[in-house]
Amino acid sequence: MSTQEFEQIDIHSFLDQSSEDVNDTSDANGAFTERQTKLINQLMDYTRTHDKEHYEIFLNRIMDLNSIDASVSKFPSLLERSELAGGTRTRTTLIESLIKHQEAGDRTLRLPSKAVLGKSLLIAKAHTLSNFAKYAGHLGKDFEQLSKAFDTETILSMFSLLVEDVYLNLISDDSQPMEFRREWALSLLLLWEHWNDETSENVAPILQSVWTARRKLAPAFGTMMGTSELLLISMQMDDQWISFIKQKMGDDGVSQAMEEFLFGISTEQIHTLRQILKTKGIPAIGRDEVSKFLGEHVKADAGLDYRDFYSMYTIRRDNARSRARLHLEGPHKTLEDYFIQFITAENKEKQNNDTFAKS
Repeated sequence: MSTQEFEQIDIHSFLDQSSEDVNDTSDANGAFTERQTKLINQLMDYTRTHDKEHYEIFLNRIMDLNSIDASVSKFPSLLERSELAGGTRTRTTLIESLIKHQEAGDRTLRLPSKAVLGKSLLIAKAHTLSNFAKYAGHLGKDFEQLSKAFDTETILSMFSLLVEDVYLNLISDDSQPMEFRREWALSLLLLWEHWNDETSENVAPILQSVWTARRKLAPAFGTMMGTSELLLISMQMDDQWISFIKQKMGDDGVSQAMEEFLFGISTEQIHTLRQILKTKGIPAIGRDEVSKFLGEHVKADAGLDYRDFYSMYTIRRDNARSRARLHLEGPHKTLEDYFIQFITAENKEKQNNDTFAKS
């Protein structure tokens, strides 16, 4: 195979900024949060001196993401009044539209352009932050904390995608109080506007801990009840999670959604596997044996990669939505849906109690 030689061109020649401006990523960090920018600057300081090739690769990627962010920011704010071709759009009309338009099927074409573009930017950011984590992870012990910090930011980005799904699902649930549905719709607008959500920040560490803990538990698919597994997990969690477990695990939907989360297979597969093990008189099997006993390939043991977490979530989400649409038995929501619904109700009760106490 023939090779070509290319003349190396300084990327700074394509920029209007001076090289000094370009070297300081904090001056051009539109796509990133302040916390992420500090981490990026640490990595760029190292590569600028010790790895010029990766420095320029990373710099180009940062500039590309900033350029996309600048384009997204030109779209009208979702939180302010805007005069569009279809009429006047306000925060209130957007919220009511989200609640009203709940037809079955994909809702992409009903979402604001800014939301769709911002979501694409967030995915690109997540991949970039993950690449930074991997690179820093290969630099040795001195960069372990930096790598872990990039991992955390990657996971938070993934949870923003997940929370968007949860909000859309909860908004469509007409069994929920209208004030909750409007609150979730407003939270969704704020998420789309900034892709930096307080709920994501609060929920992510909890569910990530549960996800991490589930992989460390004894992988015995026996009674499949998950009781001992759940107790082991909950002992290490925060008060909000423990409160959720105490108050909601008696609900069949919540307990089944928890089992799906813990075991990595659907409620239907859990039921089938229980019957098979009972018939064969087998007390327990490992995760790696699940596919063999079910007679189909299932990914019961996902890794800690943020993409695995999201992939497994979407499978549970799609199964839950199908059951709800077809009126089938089993959980009609994911564990994430139930947990965020619980947090919303708990926060609302706390606000009401605080208001009552002040009056």
